[in-house]
Amino acid sequence: MKKLIASLVLAGALTATATIAAERPKTVIHVINVRFKKEASKADIDKALNGAAEMAYPGLKRVWLKGIKNQIAEFPNMIVMEFESEDSLKKYAGSDAQKKWYTLYDKVRDESRTNDNTN
Repeated sequence: MKKLIASLVLAGALTATATIAAERPKTVIHVINVRFKKEASKADIDKALNGAAEMAYPGLKRVWLKGIKNQIAEFPNMIVMEFESEDSLKKYAGSDAQKKWYTLYDKVRDESRTNDNTN
């Protein structure tokens, strides 16, 4: 009986692991760690952040603006964008949507670093 229970538990664990692996998203997470200019007003920073959130780009699925934890002291702010695929992120670079957003973002950005992640 113990062997049967152990086998069932193992089978359940393997099934759960396979399900989790199959459900891994293929989207790309684009993380921007940014330091805003000291002289930038809160209103201009908010315009830049809202511009990211409201960006009309077909490959952009979601934008997160509220960082919870960031260990990069010199870049205390984060903007996170989720793209449908690596290809949509590549096409975003230099697109009209990015250029339009940069008219707001470049006014307040002092310096930034990006990281891109996928499965």
